[in-house]
Amino acid sequence: MTSAKVYTPEQVASILQLSKNTVYALINRGEIIAKKIGRVYRVPVSSLSFVFTGLDYDLYKAEKADLEELSAVQKEITKVRSMI
Repeated sequence: MTSAKVYTPEQVASILQLSKNTVYALINRGEIIAKKIGRVYRVPVSSLSFVFTGLDYDLYKAEKADLEELSAVQKEITKVRSMI
């Protein structure tokens, strides 16, 4: 099992020099991605790397995968339109 670095909301507040309530508000708005495990939140370090760009790493990876598939989708659309 690999150990991914995660932080508590309190640790994130300290790192970002924000209040704990502000961090929870950012989590609730989706600006910081956190995973709820039981009754506690854990924030992956990858989420913090994108906090200032407005992107989360999961979204970045999904967008990258989408862009890789874009040409195949465009070809399929062209193929379907030519049948009409």
